[in-house]
Amino acid sequence: MKRSLPEPVQIVKERRDAALRDLIAGVPYIQFLGMQFDRRGDELTGILPFSEKLIGNPILPAIHGGVTAAFLEVTAVVSLSWAYLWDDIEGGTLVTEDASQRRLPKTVDFSTDYLRSGLPRDAYARARINRKGRRYASVHVEAWQDNRARLFAQGTGHFVMPQRRD
Repeated sequence: MKRSLPEPVQIVKERRDAALRDLIAGVPYIQFLGMQFDRRGDELTGILPFSEKLIGNPILPAIHGGVTAAFLEVTAVVSLSWAYLWDDIEGGTLVTEDASQRRLPKTVDFSTDYLRSGLPRDAYARARINRKGRRYASVHVEAWQDNRARLFAQGTGHFVMPQRRD
C-alpha cells in the first residue's frame, strides 16, 4: 500500500486562510467594528483594533459596553463556526459558498461580565468551547488588552448549531 505524501504546508495554510476569510466576510458587523482574527492552527484570537468610534465614555475614556459584548459574542460565534468547519477544511471537502449564504450558529443567550473598563487600545479575545453537539453548543470567551491574565470582560453563550447540509 503506497502512502500519499502530505500536502505542502503552504497549500494547507492557504486553504485555512481562505476558509477564515470566507467565514468572516459573511458577517458585516465584523467589518463595521474593524475586527480581525489571528489564526494559529485550529485556534483563533479575535482582535479589536482601537478606534475612536468604539469609545462609549469619552471622559474616562472607555470602550462602549455594547461594543465589548458584541466583540465577545462575535468571537464566540466565529470560533464555534471555525470548529464546526474544521474537519471539512482539513479534509479538503469544504464547499465554498457565497459568504452571505453561510449558516452560522444562532445565539440562544449570551451573558457578559464587565470586569473593568476597556481602555482606549487594542483588545483581544479567545473562546473556549465547553460543549459542541450537533444541535447545541456552549462557549466561554475571555477578553484582555495588555496582559492576558488581566481580563477586562468575559462572556458565556449558548448557541443553536446550524444543521449540516448533506
